Amino acid sequence: MYTAFNLSTPPDSNLSDAARLQELSHRAVKVSIIITLGVVITLGNIAVLLVITSSVAGWSRNSRYFLLSLTAADSAFGLLVMPLNLWVSLLKDYTEGPDALCHVVAFCNATVYSTCMYTLATISLERYIAVLYPLQYSSLMTRRRTLLLIAFTWCFPPCLLWPISFPDGIIEVHFSTASLVCNPSYSSNVGYSISLTCFIFFPCSVIMTYANLRVWWAAKRQRLKLRKYDCAHSSRHNVASRVLVPVLAAYYTCWTPCIAAMIYNAVSGSSVPEWIEFVVVWLPTSNGFLNCIFYFWINRSFRRKFHLVLQRLTLALCPELANTLGCCSTAKTQFVSGIQDNNNSVHERSSSVSSTCTLLTLA
Repeated sequence: MYTAFNLSTPPDSNLSDAARLQELSHRAVKVSIIITLGVVITLGNIAVLLVITSSVAGWSRNSRYFLLSLTAADSAFGLLVMPLNLWVSLLKDYTEGPDALCHVVAFCNATVYSTCMYTLATISLERYIAVLYPLQYSSLMTRRRTLLLIAFTWCFPPCLLWPISFPDGIIEVHFSTASLVCNPSYSSNVGYSISLTCFIFFPCSVIMTYANLRVWWAAKRQRLKLRKYDCAHSSRHNVASRVLVPVLAAYYTCWTPCIAAMIYNAVSGSSVPEWIEFVVVWLPTSNGFLNCIFYFWINRSFRRKFHLVLQRLTLALCPELANTLGCCSTAKTQFVSGIQDNNNSVHERSSSVSSTCTLLTLA
């Protein structure tokens, strides 16, 4: 859910030159931060797409579907949310009231953010089933159910947020000069605002917290069993914590301030300082880049596949540079890739357990 809120007021025409200069300098800094975030998120997710569009060792087909959905939602941060709001910030006349364009942009913002949270929750649910019920995974997480879950994460948010898109709807929308986005004024409809948190943030948080804690506990019990029989490697003793703790920490760090500020604004109608509003509104977008790290780059199989893809691109686009860097020939690259892809296909047919089960296995 795009938990932005209109806490700023249109600039006064009687502002002094010094105040206007300060406002312009603040605006330049904000635009630079937004553009940097957009570029980083887009490049990170493009790299992810290059890898997970084909099979990756240890990742089931269902896992790739969910992760592709997450990558698409995260990419929308940089390809849709940020360009739209920067475009409106350039076109918007601050002396004007709410308009249809701002409502449409606010609706797009809210849909992308909500989809991202729902996708994170479904990934946690899939990992929970894969780790806790590995033998029943194939019957519980069929291809049809996986696609239905993904369809729900993308279709339910627009149904829930459609009132934001109407200028004369149940909630007001204004352009905020503090956050440079089109923000719903949640204090204009407290009931609807609180219901959004009850349908989106809190259910997703409960699912993510419960599923990841159960997976962590299962990994801990497995580690203790292996240690009991002196077959656990010391380098693997904290693998669950290294994966699951950062995922939850990043989620709550990025989303909690935004939700808390939204609820505060909806209930009290009070404003917060300019830079606090800017940070809490745009902080959730950084989750789109952190997801690339915690769900992909931390995985050894993903890194190996990325190096192979990067080597292919280097050989195709710049053979001389590839020879300088010592890359192997295209034929050898294709041969190794073919072996890995075949192994991955065999793995997917013989095992219905997702990549998260590596938390419970030895190196």
